[in-house]
Amino acid sequence: MILLPAIDLYGGKVVRLTRGDYREMTVYRDDPTAQAGDFQAAGASWLHTVDLEGARDGTAPNFPAVAAICRSTGLKVEVGGGIRSLDTVDRYLQAGVERVILGTSAVTDPDLLAEALARYGEHIAVGVDIKNGRVAIRGWTETAEGTVEDFFARLCGLGVKTVICTDVSRDGMLGGANCGLYRALSEAFPLDLIASGGVSGYGDIDALEELGLYGAILGKALYTGAVDLSRALEGRR
Repeated sequence: MILLPAIDLYGGKVVRLTRGDYREMTVYRDDPTAQAGDFQAAGASWLHTVDLEGARDGTAPNFPAVAAICRSTGLKVEVGGGIRSLDTVDRYLQAGVERVILGTSAVTDPDLLAEALARYGEHIAVGVDIKNGRVAIRGWTETAEGTVEDFFARLCGLGVKTVICTDVSRDGMLGGANCGLYRALSEAFPLDLIASGGVSGYGDIDALEELGLYGAILGKALYTGAVDLSRALEGRR
C-alpha cells in the first residue's frame, strides 16, 4: 500500500479543514514547495494535493503552487480540486502532475470524464467524497443524487482505474479511518482504492493495509505529529 502525504492549498498556503468546513481552516505553512520537499526527504514517493478554492469555485487559483512542487521535487504528484475542463487537465499534466483527480466534474459532466479517460488513461483518477451517505460535490457544499454504489458502478463501466475516496465526516477529525466503508467498496468494485479521511495513527494505516487497499492519504495526523512520515513509510518505500 502506498502512502500519500497530503497538501491542501488555499491562498497558496498549506492548510487543513475540519470536516470540509471552510470556516474551520488552520494554516500550517506558508510555503507548499518546502513542505513537499520535507515529505520527499522523509521518503515519500507520492504527494496528494488539493486546491480547496478550486474545489469550491471550479477554478484553479493554486495551479502555480502545484506546478512549483512538480518543478522542485521528484515526487509523483496527484492533484484535485476544481478541475472541470480538459484544458485544466492538460495544464496540470503538462506541468508535470502524474495523476489528475476529477471530482465534481465526474458527477456533473460524465462526458468530460469519458474524454479525459480516453486521452490520458491511468493519469486520470476520480475523487469520491462521501457525506451523509451521498457523493459530495463543489467543495463538499452540495450532494449529488443517487447512491454511492451506483456511482462507483458507473465509474467501473467507464474504465476508471483509481478512486480516491474520502469520508467527509472523518476528514480532519483524527477519529480513525472508516475501514468498514473501504472494505465494502473494495470487495464490491475492481478499483485501485485510495482511502482518505480520519487516519489518526499507525494502527489506522495497518488496518487499511490489511484490507488490501492500493493507497492511503495522510493529512492532519502528519501536521499534528500524531504520525511520523518516515516511520509510517518503513517497509512501504
